Amino acid sequence: MDYNNYSNIVDDRSRELERSRVLPFLMRKVYTWMALALAITGIVAYGIGNSPGLLMSLFSPRMPMIVLCVAEIGLVLWLSARLNRISIVTATVGFIAFSVLNGMSMSVIFAVYTTASIARTFFITAGMFGAMALIGYTTKKDLSKFGGILTMALIGLIIAGLVNMFIQSSMFDLILSGIGVLVFCGLTAWDLQWIKRTLSEAPDMGEAAQKIALLGALNLYLDFINLFIYLLRFLGNNRN
Repeated sequence: MDYNNYSNIVDDRSRELERSRVLPFLMRKVYTWMALALAITGIVAYGIGNSPGLLMSLFSPRMPMIVLCVAEIGLVLWLSARLNRISIVTATVGFIAFSVLNGMSMSVIFAVYTTASIARTFFITAGMFGAMALIGYTTKKDLSKFGGILTMALIGLIIAGLVNMFIQSSMFDLILSGIGVLVFCGLTAWDLQWIKRTLSEAPDMGEAAQKIALLGALNLYLDFINLFIYLLRFLGNNRN
């Protein structure tokens, strides 16, 4: 009997069992971080959105809003680029800070849309997001080949949105919103499969694996927020 081969087989099975135990824990981390960030964003947005004084101070002069947008972009880029070099505690604080900043910038929706339509859109977004996440987690089809297509579509969507800031076409805005819904539905499934595949290869629940889970939570958080914003353009009822 080849004891070396037998030992390798035993080791491989041990690793498989350990990974099967680790994956559910890490996936719970992903959902917990994402849910926490969404809750913080919602609370901040609701608090500022229902305070006329805070809204005026934040959105009346252009400079605070510009600084806020730059801070958001800079923070998410910093988190994505430096995640491997910073501690999990620092990364978590950065994620929370980003969710606060995003809540501040999203507070304007409470001045534009009715609270009832915002709540309705949130639950519809949650249902669509959940369905796409389930597809991404359970499908046997490899979605990695769609990553490049979705990324290019996202870049095109951003450029088209910037162009529409100048032409101000309501019809074009609706078309972009429809495309945005499709893109972020696809990204939700793609991100979920990437998270599952990456975490399933993690040997333990160490800091490296938890950082991957945090990055996955950040990606899903962004997918949810953008899906919500694009759906709100269809489903939101203006206050006026």
